[in-house]
Order: sequence, then C-alpha cells, then structure tokens
Amino acid sequence: MIEPAFSPVFNVVQLVGGAVLGAVVGSFLGAALVRLPQGRSVVTGRSACDGCGKALTVAELVPVFSWLLQRGKCRACGASIGGWQLGCELGGAGVGVGSLLLAREGLALPAMLLGWQLLLLALLDLRHLWLPRLLTACLAGSGAVIAFARAWAAQDLAPVLIGAGGAAVGFLSLWLIARFYLKARGREGMGGGDPPLLGAIGLWVGPLGVVETMLGASIVGIMAAIVMLVSKRKIDAETALPLGTCLAATAWPIFLLQGFG
Repeated sequence: MIEPAFSPVFNVVQLVGGAVLGAVVGSFLGAALVRLPQGRSVVTGRSACDGCGKALTVAELVPVFSWLLQRGKCRACGASIGGWQLGCELGGAGVGVGSLLLAREGLALPAMLLGWQLLLLALLDLRHLWLPRLLTACLAGSGAVIAFARAWAAQDLAPVLIGAGGAAVGFLSLWLIARFYLKARGREGMGGGDPPLLGAIGLWVGPLGVVETMLGASIVGIMAAIVMLVSKRKIDAETALPLGTCLAATAWPIFLLQGFG
C-alpha cells in the first residue's frame, strides 16, 4: 500500500505551499518554453512583454492570478500572452500538489524535481517537436546525483546499478527501434532526442519503470491518434507525434506510484 508523503490530517498550509512553489516554477518554465527555441537566455534580462517590450511589474508577474486579471493580454499593448504561460503555471502547481499528495513517503521533493523537468520537456516537444539535449542532460544528471546520494546513504551500490541499468535499457531500446525503422523504411521515424530522454528517465525509474513508461507512452500515443481521427485531422506517414511528450506524461505518474527503480 502506498503511504502518502504528508500527514493524514489535511495539511492545507503544506498543499498551498506546494501549489505556490509549483506556480512560481511553472512561471519560469513558461518563460523557458518561449525563450529557449528563440535562443534567448532564461536567466538574464527582465521579464517583458514579447509584443511591445514593456518590462513587467511585480504585480504582473504573480503566477496564474496576473494572467486571469489581465485576461491573457498585455496591459500596455493588448498583445496576447497566450495560454501556454497559464498552462505552465497551472501544470507546475499541479506537480507541486500532486507530489505532496501522491508520492511515496519521503519522495515528494524528488517527485517535484522530476515532474517540473518533465513538464518543460513535454511542452517543448508538444509545441516545437524539440527536446533540447541540455535539458535532457540536466534530467539525467539530477537522476544520477540522487542515485549516488542514495547509494552513499545506504552504503549500497544498488541504486546506482539500477539507475545505470534503467538508463541503458531506456536509451538502447528506442535507439535500436529507430535504427531498425531507418534501415527498413529508408527514412527517420523518430526524433533524435527521444532515446536520450528515455535513458534519462531510466535513471529515475529503473529498467522496469522504463518498460512501464514505454507501454504507457504507447497508450497515450494511441489515445492522441484517436482524438486526431475523431476531430477529422489528417493522419498519414508524415504526421509527427511528439513521443517525448508521451514519455514524459507517463514517466512522472510511474515515479509517483513506485518511486525510484
């Protein structure tokens, strides 16, 4: 039976804190979602309207509420802020609250760290069909650091070996599938960022979690295809489906359920 990561008494302060922290992180992720594909820095420069360049005030930077009060538009020029920003902030808050409610005991903070990284990667792949190698490396690096920390605390190499096994299974499984498809069809059938992403996920969830992630991502992909068919969108051999989004959307719930591999 999964033990919740918080007291059975409904801890409102804790959950509100998780939501606020998550929304703040989500606001940063929203900026990264816009700036990274443009080659802009996400850590330098003041936040400003992309339409008119007006620097945003403190009140205009309050996650979720500022978007709602401004009705998704810049007060100065009326340019649309876009729903992606709100989605990032709500998604970040959801990761914060979900980690506190659903993660195994003692794993709420790692669940948040994993969830926020996967959220940005999922949205980048969904919106731009792009999985930046640097972000994937950060996901892998954080998973490796935690694995070594757990091994040191337990004086046991098992966490490192399981994580390494998950990384190998994750990367090689998709890499081999991509190579087989290329040889059989004579063209690329998978983005180059997908195998490294699943390898990085494997460092967190282990070999078994990788298998579960692949199965779950397949189900998510099939459901997405059904939605596209129902909405009468054309689907053919050239239709691109963001596999990274499917993998990320599946990996986080798996970590919540089972913890580290």
